[in-house]
Amino acid sequence: MTARHDSVVRVPTGEAMRDLGRRLAGVVRAGDLVLLSGPLGAGKTTLTQGLGDGLNVRGPITSPTFVIARVHPALAGGPPLVHADAYRLGGLDELDDLDLDLQDAVTVVEWGAGIAEGLSEDRLEIVIERGESEERTVTLTGVGARWAEAGGGSLL
Repeated sequence: MTARHDSVVRVPTGEAMRDLGRRLAGVVRAGDLVLLSGPLGAGKTTLTQGLGDGLNVRGPITSPTFVIARVHPALAGGPPLVHADAYRLGGLDELDDLDLDLQDAVTVVEWGAGIAEGLSEDRLEIVIERGESEERTVTLTGVGARWAEAGGGSLL
């Protein structure tokens, strides 16, 4: 059985979603896999923009839907950010065929649930749910020994 650790955060605005990404940058490290799930317009790319800001990578960070994956090199000695979109991929084999550098980068996969879990036993799964207003509910679930070590009761 794989260890799981959850945190739930209420995010009232788009800027607060970017701030959450910046906070997340203080927790992730090279080799980490982050899977983002949520409906269109939920804030997956906005969260990744904040993560990129916090990691100090070259941008701009935009949705990788049409290019499948982008690599954002680090500007100041930290890990690069790999930002991928699994929406149009048929499965793990197609994602693996992209030959992404998962060991030296922080890798974010949008629409990765059900596809990208096989890339690593240790991963951070983030589900973004929209409410009736602009507020979002973000559930962060650390899976595996890496996140048990990082999280305990709260991942942020």
